[in-house]
Amino acid sequence: MPFPYAGELAGLTTALCWTITALAFESAGRRIGSLAVNHIRLVIAFFILSAVCWVHRGLPLPTDATPHAWIWLSVSGLVGFTIGDLCLFRALVIVGSRTATLIMALVPPITALIGWAVIGEILSVLELLGMALTLSGVAIVILERRPDRKGEKRKLPIEGILLGLGGAVGQAVGLVLSKYGMGSYDALAAVQIRIIAGIAGFSVLFLFIGWWPKIFKAVRDPSAMKGTALGAFFGPFLGVTFSLIAVKYTETGVAATLMALAPVFIIPPAIFIQKERVSTRAVLGAIVAVTGSGLLFL
Repeated sequence: MPFPYAGELAGLTTALCWTITALAFESAGRRIGSLAVNHIRLVIAFFILSAVCWVHRGLPLPTDATPHAWIWLSVSGLVGFTIGDLCLFRALVIVGSRTATLIMALVPPITALIGWAVIGEILSVLELLGMALTLSGVAIVILERRPDRKGEKRKLPIEGILLGLGGAVGQAVGLVLSKYGMGSYDALAAVQIRIIAGIAGFSVLFLFIGWWPKIFKAVRDPSAMKGTALGAFFGPFLGVTFSLIAVKYTETGVAATLMALAPVFIIPPAIFIQKERVSTRAVLGAIVAVTGSGLLFL
């Protein structure tokens, strides 16, 4: 380990990156659609990573990766980027962002369960308590009723719930497979392999559903491309890189819990940038979540 709590700090940094990515992709997705943004961001991130790896490692492509790394990191990319993100974005449409985000908060316990079952990771009682507090804080924030909801209760479509669970499982499985496939291999190069697999998965999908004309049209939208490029830098590039560093130097369940703080970290930008009113309940949820994440450092 390069320094104490490197994995935990990387997990927190990942959550910050996801926050910036969400803000950047929000405007871009409204213009060109979430599927187009999803694919284009991976392509942009791939070229950024290739340039960085050329300087950092002397290799623009992960040609030195072992067959083991290629196989498992590719599977991780397909499961996490292609399948998981497809389920998540569809769930956002069906049940809305608040409910879908809540379902995604199940990623940490799912990740911890898979990490325990597959690679034998064991979490201490204090770490489990930290995970529980963090998830509780996130749930308090994202379950708060918004003014436009008017307090009305609606039955959630089972399709949307299942798709949300599919997105959560996809992200959790992707994290565990990343750790298993990466081993001691360079984290940046490992992200390259995952992104290559994700791009390949989306490319085949768009070929079958006839989405390529929409992709070509999307890249001609300057405003959308600016937001997509910013999101790509902080998402598939920095965010995913720090996520792999996190799972490399700490338990996957702990890493996933810290990454789940993104819905809490988005509160300050909502106040100061988007000029939204944030209630006492939302602030309380943030305090609970940060307290829980703090326990993971003890």
